[in-house]
Amino acid sequence: MKAFEGKSYRNLFAECGKTEKEISQRLEEIWNVFFYGSEEERIYHPVGNDMGYLEDTGNHDARTEGMSYGMMICVQLNRKEEFDRIWKWACTYMWMDDGENEGYFAWSCGLNGSKNAYGAAPDGEEFFAMALFFASHRWGDGEGIYCYSRQAKKILRACLHKGENGRAGEPMWNPENKQILFVAGSDFTDPSYHLPHFYELFALWADEEDRPFFREAAKASREYLKKACHPETGMCAEYAEFSGKPMSRPLPWSTDRHDWFYSDAYRTAANIGLDAEWFGIDVGQEKAAAQLIKFLAKKENPYRIFEIDGTELPEDALHPVGMMAATAQGALAVIGHSEDQEAVKYAWEWVERLWETPLRKGDRRYYDNCLYFFAFLSLSGNYRIW
Repeated sequence: MKAFEGKSYRNLFAECGKTEKEISQRLEEIWNVFFYGSEEERIYHPVGNDMGYLEDTGNHDARTEGMSYGMMICVQLNRKEEFDRIWKWACTYMWMDDGENEGYFAWSCGLNGSKNAYGAAPDGEEFFAMALFFASHRWGDGEGIYCYSRQAKKILRACLHKGENGRAGEPMWNPENKQILFVAGSDFTDPSYHLPHFYELFALWADEEDRPFFREAAKASREYLKKACHPETGMCAEYAEFSGKPMSRPLPWSTDRHDWFYSDAYRTAANIGLDAEWFGIDVGQEKAAAQLIKFLAKKENPYRIFEIDGTELPEDALHPVGMMAATAQGALAVIGHSEDQEAVKYAWEWVERLWETPLRKGDRRYYDNCLYFFAFLSLSGNYRIW
């Protein structure tokens, strides 16, 4: 039964023989290292009496991606103090109250709070909104910025209605095809931003006028993921056209490639897995997780850069732990879902692989360990709808 209906979440670690004590101790260790470990381990930094930020340790900034991820981790683990600290830092330094992007959060800030950019990233906004709704339901609404449900609705209202009735700026979803955009107003998307399991809940809790849109967005995203993921490898590109085809057009701000299976793209299997656990609505996208799990399991060194058709490129993955963790989280769309017994066998191996792998240390630990934390929460039955 879907977790949304049955309020029951599979604990794949327990199903493969780990004890509840082992799992809870391991989860506590991950929390302690991620939030309060040594300087080469932790990502979270408290500031003063009531704020804190998560650092992208590879780029030495604070990003809406990591801040909203931190809030989601905190609400899942009932850590209200750290949640409120992170949220206040985001509201104090990242929130934009004027200009074209008024109503959004600046995607990158210096660790002193100065804005590095005045653009916004849709993945951060959708995670902020979801974490805030969960906080409202778990802890209740407070005053001001701590009236969590009001803040969540305000974020989603901006994401859908910027540019309407003379309002400056651009929305973060395409109003015609209901796809989330790479950045507000862009004409392409990022497959890993597509979170149909979030949109199903936004369709219940957003402003009433916006609920039909999010119901359609959930359907559109599942259909999109089926198209964007290669039928044999399960891989998708970092950025993609609305058709699902990898986006290889030149970008004014970057000369890097974004049409391969790399970095952002790792999250897609994880998202498919969590959607399968929460809602279990499959229109063909769950097969991508199964195909990816099989494809990578058969590689002597799976932590490489690939074209989405599986062509292996010479470079190693920049985020091997994140790649591993997100693939393991995809097991939620395979175990108990797929009739492909080979995929099921390999899915259990990925679950074990996550258990046996420690958190990453060093400068590049931020992205890897965020994905690792989410995967551990998911596979232990602790990434829940609140």
